[in-house]
Amino acid sequence: MTQPRRSSFACLLSALLVVTSAVAAAPDAPKISITETAAFDAASVPAFNGDYADIYTYLDQHRAENLAQLQRWVRQPSISAQNKGIQEMAELLRADLQGLGFRDTALVPTSGHPGVYGYYDAGAEHTLVVYMMYDVQPIEPTGWKVDAFKGELVDEPGLGKVLMARGATNQKGPQRAFLNALEAMIKVRGKPPVNLIVLAEGEEELGSPHYPEIVAKYEAQLRKADGVFFPMNTQGRDGKAGMFLGVKGILYFELEARGNAKTGGSQKSEVHGSMAATLDSPTWRLVQALSTLTTPEGEIAVPGYRDAIRPPNAEEQRLYNGLIGEREKDAAKSLDVLGATRWKNGRSVREAVASELFDTTLNIDGLVAGYTGEGVKTILPHRAVAKIDSRLVPNQTPEQALALIRKQLDAQGFDDIVVRQLSGYPPAQTSVDAPLSRAAIGTYRKYGFTPTIAPRLAGSAPYYVFTQTLGLPMISGGLGHGSGAHAPNEYMVVEPQAGSKIAGLAQAERFYVDLMYALSNALKPAAKQ
Repeated sequence: MTQPRRSSFACLLSALLVVTSAVAAAPDAPKISITETAAFDAASVPAFNGDYADIYTYLDQHRAENLAQLQRWVRQPSISAQNKGIQEMAELLRADLQGLGFRDTALVPTSGHPGVYGYYDAGAEHTLVVYMMYDVQPIEPTGWKVDAFKGELVDEPGLGKVLMARGATNQKGPQRAFLNALEAMIKVRGKPPVNLIVLAEGEEELGSPHYPEIVAKYEAQLRKADGVFFPMNTQGRDGKAGMFLGVKGILYFELEARGNAKTGGSQKSEVHGSMAATLDSPTWRLVQALSTLTTPEGEIAVPGYRDAIRPPNAEEQRLYNGLIGEREKDAAKSLDVLGATRWKNGRSVREAVASELFDTTLNIDGLVAGYTGEGVKTILPHRAVAKIDSRLVPNQTPEQALALIRKQLDAQGFDDIVVRQLSGYPPAQTSVDAPLSRAAIGTYRKYGFTPTIAPRLAGSAPYYVFTQTLGLPMISGGLGHGSGAHAPNEYMVVEPQAGSKIAGLAQAERFYVDLMYALSNALKPAAKQ
């Protein structure tokens, strides 16, 4: 998932806090009001009571083989940003679907990395789409305890035995666990209770720029489905489970300053640093342009940037109210997980959470200019670039947000700064009352968890192609814990230590079995959402 995520998704979810019934904003921060007094209680959803002991037994008997499947996936590099192992991973996924009995499979060409399609015809009345991403982030040059692509098992203090590898939790581990569960259903009962469409992309970590092409190819078939599911580890280190019903959108773009006829500066290459006495510096110009986008406190200063934002509706406010007690207890822990000691500009917990979930952002991801290596090299760079992301909430759009950025730069005299969009898509959300949502909550409840339910995650993923383009409900869920997405030592717990509330691999697979049956049951009396 595009992180801070989902992808990404799990660590943001574990840090999620909650607002109270009224939220007052810090100076210069957005004012977000929570006026609803009612709270959504996940315990009001009955626990799913299905029992599939024969399938559970099969999963228990094949623990070693199922773990090996996860290791096989993470041992195949698939770094989308570097086009490393992408074709091989796409072919591996397609071959796995064929091996499971998917009638139709295909590598789907796009303008970028290929997608993977698979259709399993169970002869069922209802159909579930399973969204997958088979790409991963680049690995860091230092900080790993083990080789990032060896898929080794590591004894992690306080957790138990973990699979440590790039993609272990984001998202190869939970996705292959879902396929393990599917294989068990097929082996034991001949077929799953719903038809399945797997639609995978290899560019989620790039912002999913070409995923709509994959969706468009199968649009007619997808529109007949009942919902979309994204397998994911959603337990925190303490074992508490959380669930979110949507994601923020994203605008990702570059700002570039170069030597030019208007401002001066070298237009060909870097020059000696002493020439700063006579030539303009694109690096300083970029920094000055960036400073017009926020206040000195880091609050967004682009005129009209928040004008389109829809305030939280009644359902969203009830969901927040349902989160209050649990999340306020975890406030200090959440800051510690993030490596911070206070919230932005001294916000209270309630203010910070309101901003995280209802407000937009403008964040510099990276700055590149000149020499950044060891020692001394005195140069005047001819080019400077900033990479920026903005997380979007209803009813913002990437096009509108980018136009406002461009307008602000021009108004401040920076019309020579190049603005280049790299990716972008709108936010997405599903109602807590959708059959898919309630089926998932009931499945958590079966396993003794009353999950906290958030209306959306602060991170981004291309849910909009389903919820907005196709009108389908979409959720993420699953038992299991992992961390370190986009960082060294990414892991997923496979054998939790004694006494832990974290689900091991076998229990995570059971959850997916139950979810498919729960969804099938939930849809029987209901009209398509």
